[in-house]
Amino acid sequence: MSTRHYTLPVEQTEWKLQGNQAETIFTWNYDEGRDKLLALYEKGKDKQWNATHRIDWSHEIDLDDPLKAPKEYVPIYGSEMYEKMNQKERNELSRHLTAWQFSQFLHGEQGALICTAKIVQTVPQLDSKFYAATQVIDEARHVEVYARYLAEKLKMYYPINKHLKSLLDDVVQDTRWDVTNLGMQIIIEGLALAAFGMVRDMAGDPLAKSLTAYVMQDEARHVAFGRMALRDYYPQLTAKERDEREEFVVEASYLMRDRFMAAEVWERLGLDVKKCLDFVEKSQPMQDFRKMLFSRIVPTIKDIGLWGPKVQKAYTDMGVIAFADFDVDGLSANDERVGDEFDEARQAGIDKVVALGAAE
Repeated sequence: MSTRHYTLPVEQTEWKLQGNQAETIFTWNYDEGRDKLLALYEKGKDKQWNATHRIDWSHEIDLDDPLKAPKEYVPIYGSEMYEKMNQKERNELSRHLTAWQFSQFLHGEQGALICTAKIVQTVPQLDSKFYAATQVIDEARHVEVYARYLAEKLKMYYPINKHLKSLLDDVVQDTRWDVTNLGMQIIIEGLALAAFGMVRDMAGDPLAKSLTAYVMQDEARHVAFGRMALRDYYPQLTAKERDEREEFVVEASYLMRDRFMAAEVWERLGLDVKKCLDFVEKSQPMQDFRKMLFSRIVPTIKDIGLWGPKVQKAYTDMGVIAFADFDVDGLSANDERVGDEFDEARQAGIDKVVALGAAE
């Protein structure tokens, strides 16, 4: 470790504080940092944005069809329950499903806000503290965006899904910085990225599409941060420690798979919850949807080195092992590109209005 600028070696002057929930680590080595992580920190600073100005909040959504997505997007589409609904009931279902989905996004973003602040506190490397600090403001912005969309546009919130709550409980309470990183940056954020991608690519409503595209630009960096930090750290662990992390991955993955069954919506609308869940469980489109949610998680778990027999067996049983060789960097680059394209279209619209005004 470099000491060229220090009157005493930094390992003699840094300290740790043990709290009830986490160990706070102060580090005084300001010389060293990983180039890729510091470059990500620079990008995190450059890519900050103001949701008040970047998003067109004047757009009015259609409460009867908020996302303007294909009807096949409805989990019980084609079921006996759906076929019996009149148009008014289907419209109400569409609004509730969107409110439920975006509410889970909102709750997950608040969990990310809390977890990232905890990572700043607990991660030992200063470059990781730097980047995590930029993510804290990203997550605050995401909470702001989804809360505003639900309050002003849908005028409806749903409580947190029990499976997401269970995982957040584990991630927030665990005292190990890497488990917080693994649970939030890799599992929750990775699944959110895939779910966001469905909304961005399938929705016809411009507000839902642009909001999601902008959030995804940030989330792509967050998953990259988790990969860099953990890929460097996990080779240092013992076989027993890695096995503990792999057990966590398996449990968390099953929780996230079961998160998108929407039981709360069926119950709220007075539908037969068991019949709805049975249909969603057996529906081929919904099986494909739940598998696609792991398109970001599986290759990232392999990349960071948690790829033992238990993890591979779980992902084989879930039917998602084929995602192991997906190009995560390519997917992230596409998320960045699409967000930029939305920005270019927004600026072109502004320029057109300005030009029209100048011509009058």
